[in-house]
Amino acid sequence: MRRLPNSHFLSIGAIHQHWGNDWELQNQYKLLQSSLEIQRQKMQHTARKLFGLSLRCRHNPNHQLPRERSIQQWLARVQSLLYCNENGFWGTFLESQRSCVCHGGSMLCQRPIPCIIGGNQSCAMCSMANISLCGSCNKGYKLYRGRCEAQNVDSERSEQFISLETELDFQDQELRYLLQKMDSRLHVHTTFISNEIRLDTYFDPRWRKRMSLTLKSNKNRVEFLHMVIGMSMRICQARNTTLDPSFFAYVNPFSGSHSEGWSMPFGEHGYPRWEKTRLQNSQCFNWTLLLGNRWKTFFETVHIYLRSRTRLPSLLRNDTGQGPVDLSDPTKRQFYVKISEVQLYGYSLRFNPDLLRSAVQQVNQSYSQGGQFYSSSSVMLLMLDIRERINRLAPPAGPGKPQLDLFSCMLKHRLKLTNSEIIRVNHALDLYNTEILKQPDHMTVKLC
Repeated sequence: MRRLPNSHFLSIGAIHQHWGNDWELQNQYKLLQSSLEIQRQKMQHTARKLFGLSLRCRHNPNHQLPRERSIQQWLARVQSLLYCNENGFWGTFLESQRSCVCHGGSMLCQRPIPCIIGGNQSCAMCSMANISLCGSCNKGYKLYRGRCEAQNVDSERSEQFISLETELDFQDQELRYLLQKMDSRLHVHTTFISNEIRLDTYFDPRWRKRMSLTLKSNKNRVEFLHMVIGMSMRICQARNTTLDPSFFAYVNPFSGSHSEGWSMPFGEHGYPRWEKTRLQNSQCFNWTLLLGNRWKTFFETVHIYLRSRTRLPSLLRNDTGQGPVDLSDPTKRQFYVKISEVQLYGYSLRFNPDLLRSAVQQVNQSYSQGGQFYSSSSVMLLMLDIRERINRLAPPAGPGKPQLDLFSCMLKHRLKLTNSEIIRVNHALDLYNTEILKQPDHMTVKLC
């Protein structure tokens, strides 16, 4: 195990090749085989003796000799030890899904899986800073955010249709500093909506409370898309409170119904958690969520649900805290909190809905003509680039699970396309990607 290279991902075939080239390991394996054969002969001899002694028994003795493990089993075990042996937990590695199945009900056994070194879209070298990302690409491909993309995709041209780069793309350390200072450049002016609580008013968090921060920009600012890079809340608790609120946040990327939103997976798959900081000489805390450049994403509305982590007996749940709060009663005062400020941080991106709609219509037209893609290859490459860059901003999926399809959401809510048009566009792009470019098809999960 120590002699195996850890600078890149090792498939079963690569481990087998290292196995065959390691003469010391081959000798050890032959010694193991011979010693096991001696043990097998002893077991067979003992089994024959038992059968001879059991002539007067009503039932024959039941015995089962251990079966020799195949080379494939040993190779799979080595691969699992390489990538599924973390935090004191272990699991089985599934090469087809590049993920671990952790044993014992834990999900913490998976180590960072290195990049794949090889031809075409595979890396030429893994990154020194993050082994799971590319450090350099093979000929004909270029490095973009840790992944290799075909050089014939002109990302600069797609900026005319939708701008995904901005001067506010700070480094994460800079973002953390600006969020701590609540820098006005990162403020996104949203509308606070809630029928259950009011800002700067004490309420009882023992029941679920709902808040929404919305832009409604698909009606008022149709030429902009919006990116969220962080959130903050200022929460004040009554003295001697025993409750610690917990949050559940759902994001609608381009508006739509509540069912067309996804849940922020706090603390899962590398996703950040809320950071709680107490303000000096007060019972108030700043709750900050820094998404940064890695987890930033599109948003139109953020639904925030608040619920206390402490479940109380039914005898204490005789009021909902909707009305005025009597803070003079010490039995009730300990439960109450108030939210004095809720703020989203991010920036707006320009996009041209008319220009993008015309490109989508060209894709639709080429599909309706029976797949005559060569005449519109530049538009196909452009739309593939835009789809990939938008879907890359989807939230993290679990190991082996496909990412969410944000591109179709944008087509539906910002370009107002019908479901049949969206299906035709995606099918045409998939056909061009697999049949013309010979690239693997990346599966996505429908959101809108």
